[in-house]
Amino acid sequence: MAASLPTAPALHPIPASAGIGLRAPHLARVLAERPRIPWFEVHSENLFAAGGAMHASMEQIRADYPISLHGVGLSLGSAGVLDERHLTRLAELVHRYQPALVSEHLCWSALDGVHSNDLLPLPLTHEALVLTVAHIQQVQERLGRELLVENVSAYLRFAEADYNEWDFVAEAVRRSGCGLLLDVNNLYVNSVNHVFDPNDYLHAMPVAALREIHLAGFTRRNGLAVPLLIDTHSRPVDAAVWALYAHTLGRFGPLPTLIEWDQDIPELEVLVAEATRAEELLDVRRKLVA
Repeated sequence: MAASLPTAPALHPIPASAGIGLRAPHLARVLAERPRIPWFEVHSENLFAAGGAMHASMEQIRADYPISLHGVGLSLGSAGVLDERHLTRLAELVHRYQPALVSEHLCWSALDGVHSNDLLPLPLTHEALVLTVAHIQQVQERLGRELLVENVSAYLRFAEADYNEWDFVAEAVRRSGCGLLLDVNNLYVNSVNHVFDPNDYLHAMPVAALREIHLAGFTRRNGLAVPLLIDTHSRPVDAAVWALYAHTLGRFGPLPTLIEWDQDIPELEVLVAEATRAEELLDVRRKLVA
């Protein structure tokens, strides 16, 4: 294994406030207007090129805002070894930008150099757990810091399983010593698609490991024999997800919360309005614990 890159402390720590995912259509406005947004999250892979306009923008943004890096392609649960080139690029990026948080999805998306354009669910088996934990620990050793893992939305389950989803996620976090990024939208989508009580999921999560929350919008497929929700990130947060988010804050307390919107991206004001709603719920929780 290659030696870890030295990693300096984050330039700005991320507050327990509501930020937004920074996407290309909003870069120019953010740079020109410096809106009062508490923090931004950026997809790591969008910065894997050595230079260019995106890096020039990020150098300016990270000087004024807390940032997190969120990966979509490391494929922590793939059989075999992690992609060494991908891991090296991520380590260099973390060293360059010193983000406050670094996260990845608890899934698989590549095998033997073939990549899926989706975040595929893991088999919930002992074998998959051991492999995934080893990969998480490898990433943390390389980065010299904690990695957060995110629960993913899923539209199928493998026939063989040793765990339910929430116990698998909780055990992966405990065994690896990593942090948890809880996507409340993904949790709700899975609870509908696979028919379980989302409160069982919440109560299984290790409280001390939770570092960040994601919120996004889903699409409902109608006219089917059973309910089906698709995690499209293409619309406002659903009322049921807002209710589950409020319950999540009641269990875990105020935490950095991100509004994700990756398709049919609207004007910046729409994302800010969603973040403002999350901030209002965070304020309610802050007052209760004050």
